Amino acid sequence: MKAAVVKGPSQVALEDIEKPQLERGEILVKMHACGICGSDVEKVFGSYGQPSMKLGHEPSGVITEVGQGVSGFKKGDRVFVHHHVPCYSCHYCLHGNETMCEKYYETNLSPCGLSEQFVVPAWNVVHGGVLKIPDSISFEEAAMIEPLACCVRAWKKFDFYKGDSVAVFGVGATGMMHVMLAKASNAGKIFCFDVNDFRLDFAKKFGITKTFKPADDAKKTILDETNGRGVDVAIIATGNLQALLDSVNYVRRGGWIVLFGVPSKGATISLDMSVIYSKEITLVTSYAASDIDTKESLKLIESAKTPVSKLITHRYSIFDSQKAFDHAHSGESAMKIIITN
Repeated sequence: MKAAVVKGPSQVALEDIEKPQLERGEILVKMHACGICGSDVEKVFGSYGQPSMKLGHEPSGVITEVGQGVSGFKKGDRVFVHHHVPCYSCHYCLHGNETMCEKYYETNLSPCGLSEQFVVPAWNVVHGGVLKIPDSISFEEAAMIEPLACCVRAWKKFDFYKGDSVAVFGVGATGMMHVMLAKASNAGKIFCFDVNDFRLDFAKKFGITKTFKPADDAKKTILDETNGRGVDVAIIATGNLQALLDSVNYVRRGGWIVLFGVPSKGATISLDMSVIYSKEITLVTSYAASDIDTKESLKLIESAKTPVSKLITHRYSIFDSQKAFDHAHSGESAMKIIITN
């Protein structure tokens, strides 16, 4: 079977992998759809990519083999698989920091999610890392469970009330998922910032309040739209930390800034902390998702409260993985890119 791997700087290749023999408790899944995440793009084109990196952590597919001792799953089941699963008993997990759990980092799919077939370890199978998906959800929609789950986790980090206002900085696929969650949470005003005209035009289709480019003088408009306060929550859904600096000007006193996008390795900023202090802004970060979040994400997709299929703009075969990653890297006229098998 074939798997997509990081071959070198900016290079993705398909390698022949010997079909594994299942150990006790494991399952083998034929991948049908797998999304390309920004972290995957960073692994290929960024400063910390290396051949040992695994690509693809948003896979859905069909179980083709079941190892001895597996219960609750059978050959032919349609599933989404979470690549990392925490222990739920360590100090981190007991404090609600499941994505900091050491076991979370130890677990993963083999050889990777972006493979014709992949093995799900017994730990993941037993501890909730495999979700059966209903026939009403396509494999492509199921591949969106994990990125939406990351957004769901971020929304647990701040207080939000009906009618509150949100500014989303960076309206790529996950940024638009934050827009969907804002609408599902009955947000009053939703403002979107991006450097890309295609993405801003795309966002307008979702009934948001206003779009801006970073160079725009948005402060007066936002103050006018929020009774002079500023937004309740700013979500930084981009790795460009200039957006974090900009957001300070648009958040109300006592508001929230959520650092969601993945900064480049070694990225630094100079932030006037006296403003953060005097405005009593709460700055929080949100990294990845647990299988608790993926279960909530699946329910949201199933209920149609978050129509994630509308975000899929391009599809590539696994045999065109290099083209898919080049496209994801350029971002040209694209939102979510899905690789199919």
